[in-house]
Amino acid sequence: MYAYFILINAMNSYELSRSWFDFCFENPEKIKPNHTALYFFAIEHCNRLGWKKKFGFPTTMAMEAIGIKSYNTYINTLNDLVRWGGFEMIERSKNQYSANIIALSNINKALDKALDKALIKHGTKQSESTSESNDSIDKQITINNKPINNKQEVVLPFDSNEFFSQWNIWKEYKKADHKFNYKSQVSEQAALAKLSELSNATELTAIKIIHESISNGWKGFFTQKDNNGKGNQGDRARALAEANGIDYDSL
Repeated sequence: MYAYFILINAMNSYELSRSWFDFCFENPEKIKPNHTALYFFAIEHCNRLGWKKKFGFPTTMAMEAIGIKSYNTYINTLNDLVRWGGFEMIERSKNQYSANIIALSNINKALDKALDKALIKHGTKQSESTSESNDSIDKQITINNKPINNKQEVVLPFDSNEFFSQWNIWKEYKKADHKFNYKSQVSEQAALAKLSELSNATELTAIKIIHESISNGWKGFFTQKDNNGKGNQGDRARALAEANGIDYDSL
């Protein structure tokens, strides 16, 4: 078993998400989309159960939720996460129609993570390249590795390292999964404004919205469900259409 994970007692989805993507970045040859989908669905399921330390994880429910049709594919994905330490297997199911009992685990945090280093290095190189190619553009100044240059820089709605890191993860996800980059400061600022509006200007809610969009493979942001499992009808319909490859605006 890998030594990247430690068992959690009480942990929020942000910490689990950050740790998971650190692990993915350090082990790209091992990770497939099914791993991320299953891990994030387990986080969502655990959250709905009130963050129980041990909980039932029904096979049929999990397969349906993340779109895996083959039982062999599902069980191989589950076994990988157990072997890596992402899940602790408390009790295995007897067959594919019964539930495994698992506990979530969190990747052990090192002082310097490869993903953090790569993002910082990328930002530094981009700044140096920009300043060398055009003398009229000032060299970028950073605080805690966050750009504060007032020329063509987006303004984040929350001034914390956590949100800065999660926003970069969101952009990397959009680029990797949807071949999308924000084409201008205006379009990126508009996306941040929408996220702030959907979260009611609450940082933790905004981060949860980012996680939900990534775990569901969505291209954009949608209102989170309330405690009764209900969300904005228009947003949920748009998300469902998008998940099925349908242009909602053309309906």
